[in-house]
Amino acid sequence: MDPDDWLAERFEENRPHLRAVAYRMLGSASEAEDAVQESWLRLSRSDTDEIKNLGGWLTTVVGRVCLDMLRSRTSRREESLEIAADPAGGTHDPENEAVLADSVGLALLVVLDTLDPAERLAFVLHDMFAVPFEEIAGILGRTPAAARQLASRARRRVQGRTVDPEADLQRQHRVVEAFLNASREGDFAGLLALLDPDIVVRADATATRMGGSPELHGTEAAVANFLGRAQAVRPALVDGHVAGLWADGDKAQIMLRFTVVEDRITAIDVVADRAVLDQVTFTFLP
Repeated sequence: MDPDDWLAERFEENRPHLRAVAYRMLGSASEAEDAVQESWLRLSRSDTDEIKNLGGWLTTVVGRVCLDMLRSRTSRREESLEIAADPAGGTHDPENEAVLADSVGLALLVVLDTLDPAERLAFVLHDMFAVPFEEIAGILGRTPAAARQLASRARRRVQGRTVDPEADLQRQHRVVEAFLNASREGDFAGLLALLDPDIVVRADATATRMGGSPELHGTEAAVANFLGRAQAVRPALVDGHVAGLWADGDKAQIMLRFTVVEDRITAIDVVADRAVLDQVTFTFLP
């Protein structure tokens, strides 16, 4: 077998694990795929003769990539407090988003998003994937003791913010319904009150081709995007979470996935990909 083909096969064997690590780190299927792809590029440029444990090496690499992405995300959020955010480039591919979200749990993803990048990496790699603190320390550029402290601090924060599933579902329903009502009625102030200042609105490739912006940042851009719209979108239970859905009979046409943190919407994903929507199971909510 050609060495390149052999390496590609070994990488594909590790891809599901790498995607799981990246998704828990980033909370976004499209960003997770980007991180996994970057780990492949780094592998293809490396001297594989020096790699003794390919799975461990790839986990470390994808961890570093995700850490850089989280730090960059934090930096962009800080900058957005000082300057108005403009629509960014790139596309969002929501393939496997529902499956990944179900495997992690939306409530946990919301809590993980409150951790700083170093805490999140230490907690995810150690508590979820049993990566030794010695390896985590190497990624963070800190001592194993410091990595252990980061994971411990993150663990306390996660445990202290455990969300009751039923109460969380009711809260999601209330916020999503209020958002859709404000959108339909053109209620600028109502929308503004529901959105986190650092909200991100992402549209998948299909929604982008239909005229949507690939990515928007900040409340002004988000309000402008949804004001007076969502006329046919209704609250629905989708894969155990509250979403906004436009359906033709029992066939979903457009889906809005919401991330709700403390009664504010921090992210909206616009999903129009037919392959994804055909796999959606939904029930409209009253």
